[in-house]
Amino acid sequence: MTNKGHRCGWVAIMGPPNAGKSTLLNALLGQKITIVTSKPQTTRNQIVGILTTPDAQAIFMDTPGLTQVRGRLSKTMTQAIWQSLAQADVIMPVLDIHLYIRHPEFLERDLAPAAEALSSDSRPMIAVVNKIDLFGNKTRMLPLLTRLQELWPNAEIFPVSALNKEGLPELTTLIKSKLPEAPAKFPEEQLSTAPLRFMVSEIIREKIFLYMRQEVPYGTAVAVERWEEDAEREQTIIYAVIYVARPMHKTMIIGRAGNGIKQIGSEARKDLLEIIDGKVHLELWVKVREGWMEDQLFLRDLAMQAEPL
Repeated sequence: MTNKGHRCGWVAIMGPPNAGKSTLLNALLGQKITIVTSKPQTTRNQIVGILTTPDAQAIFMDTPGLTQVRGRLSKTMTQAIWQSLAQADVIMPVLDIHLYIRHPEFLERDLAPAAEALSSDSRPMIAVVNKIDLFGNKTRMLPLLTRLQELWPNAEIFPVSALNKEGLPELTTLIKSKLPEAPAKFPEEQLSTAPLRFMVSEIIREKIFLYMRQEVPYGTAVAVERWEEDAEREQTIIYAVIYVARPMHKTMIIGRAGNGIKQIGSEARKDLLEIIDGKVHLELWVKVREGWMEDQLFLRDLAMQAEPL
């Protein structure tokens, strides 16, 4: 894959929370490598996904949602965004067009954290307007598309539905055309740089987002503490801890007679079977760690789980 004309480069996926960035990345790759929920700010770390074709390799960086929320955890997430932007060959903002058609006044508010920085950037930019499947009359998009072109005159505006995969083959072709000529950086079978343990912790965290009340997921973190291979039983045994910020959240996650944590574990195991070759036994514990979202050392340890080994 070092032939002349081959393209390879880094693509930074960025944008406001809940715009469908992770759904888009999974759809482009044809496989789930990053968690998806309907709640904003699900992604906390930079997640790298790799799309390899005979003529190109696009290395996508899925970043946390751009937000102006304060706090040490938010600061850590913001740093992940700007690190991705610094590394990118192509910048790809993803926007929820359905939201801005209903509330056009939100557009400039949501883009404020990045609009000024990107307005004078000379790198290729593809602004993906997502969720076009949520309305039938596509002419309603025109005022918003015009405003986006005014904000980013050098960007290519590209409407898609990540959920229905509408427009994704054409978007893939466009992305590849913007990459610099270079040989592939990763083996063609590799889909992500994230360690398997980190992907496991993310799957567990996804199930917490999906099955718990609104206030609980944002105060949780997951760490895989032990990983054992039982050759005799041909199974992987995983011990993971769910950290919560308040004692009441521990009670809510465990649930009555342990039903809450049983459901989270059961749903997580279904996904783990797809990424781990063989049977999986998952043990979950819940621990209270008050103030963990402001604990710099703890946040650093969590972030290190996402780094390639």
